[in-house]
Amino acid sequence: MNDDFSRRGFLRAAALAAAPTLLPADPAVAAQELPDFPTDVALYRSAYRNWVGEITADGLWACAPDGPDEVLAVVNWAWRHGRRVRARGSSHGWSPLTITPGTEPDAPVLLVDTASRLTGLSLQSPTSVRAGTGVTLEALLTFLEERGLGVTAAPAPGNLTLGGALAIDAHGSAVPAHGEQRLPGHTYGSLSNLVLSLTAVVWDETAGAYVLRTYDRDEADCAALLTHLGRALVTEVVLRVGANSNLRCVSRTDIPAGELFAAPGAEGRTLASFLDRAGRAEAIWFAFTEFPWLKVWSVSPTRPLTSRHVRTPYNYPFSDSVPTPVADLVGRMVSDGAWYLAPVLGNAQYDVAALGLVATLSADIWGPSKNTLLYLRPTTLRIATNGYGVLTSRAQVQRVVAEFTAFYRERLSAYADRGQFPVNGSVEIRVTGLDDPADAGVAGARAPLLSALAPRADRPEWDTAVWLNILTLPGTPHAQAFLSQMERFLLRTFDGEYAMTRVEWSKGWAYTRDATWSDGEVLGAVVPGTFGADAWGEASAALERLDPHGVFGNAFLDRLFR
Repeated sequence: MNDDFSRRGFLRAAALAAAPTLLPADPAVAAQELPDFPTDVALYRSAYRNWVGEITADGLWACAPDGPDEVLAVVNWAWRHGRRVRARGSSHGWSPLTITPGTEPDAPVLLVDTASRLTGLSLQSPTSVRAGTGVTLEALLTFLEERGLGVTAAPAPGNLTLGGALAIDAHGSAVPAHGEQRLPGHTYGSLSNLVLSLTAVVWDETAGAYVLRTYDRDEADCAALLTHLGRALVTEVVLRVGANSNLRCVSRTDIPAGELFAAPGAEGRTLASFLDRAGRAEAIWFAFTEFPWLKVWSVSPTRPLTSRHVRTPYNYPFSDSVPTPVADLVGRMVSDGAWYLAPVLGNAQYDVAALGLVATLSADIWGPSKNTLLYLRPTTLRIATNGYGVLTSRAQVQRVVAEFTAFYRERLSAYADRGQFPVNGSVEIRVTGLDDPADAGVAGARAPLLSALAPRADRPEWDTAVWLNILTLPGTPHAQAFLSQMERFLLRTFDGEYAMTRVEWSKGWAYTRDATWSDGEVLGAVVPGTFGADAWGEASAALERLDPHGVFGNAFLDRLFR
């Protein structure tokens, strides 16, 4: 962790993470340090901050190519001059897939900013869209909505770039409700599963240089590029899309965690019961509280009488910024070390949500899918999170949730009894389908090899993933030790018998007692093993063959794919 997380430092890190800092390059310095750099490409010095400011770097060289041809010129320049290229979109991630901790300003790294100019959007056909990978999800979904198109589910932050989302198999929360049929052009899996074709910068042995090449969904190499973890650079994609839906989103804060997360077979308002009725649900359970904030989306062609019609996204203003009571508590915790206030903070966050839903008339909203799916702005509280997807059958979802939440509750209580409070944020639970390649509507389509939602051929009954996240402020004492225990529990409990744990690429995993992304066994054996030796080997070999000089990589990816 590079920053000093005082109250002021924490808020400063959050502000810097919102957008890259651009310092125009001195032409003389640029000519000396980056000789022969493509003259038409905008070049500057830039700070890098990930979402929560835990991974930072100052003064790196960065550029903003104006289209795929300029990207190609930059990559070939980097290869010839011994530099590594790291594509940067919105930097809305936690893991060191882009920049590794401790990267110095003079490191042989070049950031390629995609969000400023790789933003083209056009309809390829009535059921497909061509998009630059720098376009934001909000811009993409707005473009689709204006043409009567949409997706089944999407991540909550609208500022994510499409390229970043596809690199880490970004997802929303959706499975089919009982009796619901998937609409043509839609998927219950990740956004990567919608790709029909993609254009990437890859090595061409005959040309002796990197070239732009387009891969269709039925090509083997495409399967590795669909979720590439930053080990490749994709400039443009064509996505399959379908007719848009109106969604109703009802929020509740009155169901006890003991009922919502009850053991399978229990009567009452369980998470599985809401999935059966609506198919789309998310639970946010603030630490040391008893009543989660439950969102349930349902397909509603016409507006229900009690619903408020929403014409824009981000309809929870109380979570878009840090309310004063929460900010004051966070300030005391990070600046004064008052971590024992975690239960007070959890209850304050619950109160803000419960009261905010009423005050803003947001507990029952309805409108085009984008306006209920996107609800998280960059101004929200920046917080660290771990992440796992547990693959299982639909019938076992409640069991997974019950076993996870019971262990989490027991461990949190045990730590508190010792005067330790490693979690001060929330648990977030989402449920999705897997990446069924048939959803793309292309004969011979391949599943994304490295998507956490890639199906297991040996477990065809596994059709669902339960996404589990634990959020806590960066720098919280004992957090790594606690999260290491949670990770070991997940890997031990969901070990392939009736469910299996995979990591969520963009978030925290591979915990030791005092560090993240550091457990050698998890990095070297467990993670590859959850995909199977054949799939992991195929993806790793393809990415190495398409970039044999390691231009698209960093020290962390080198270790992961060694």
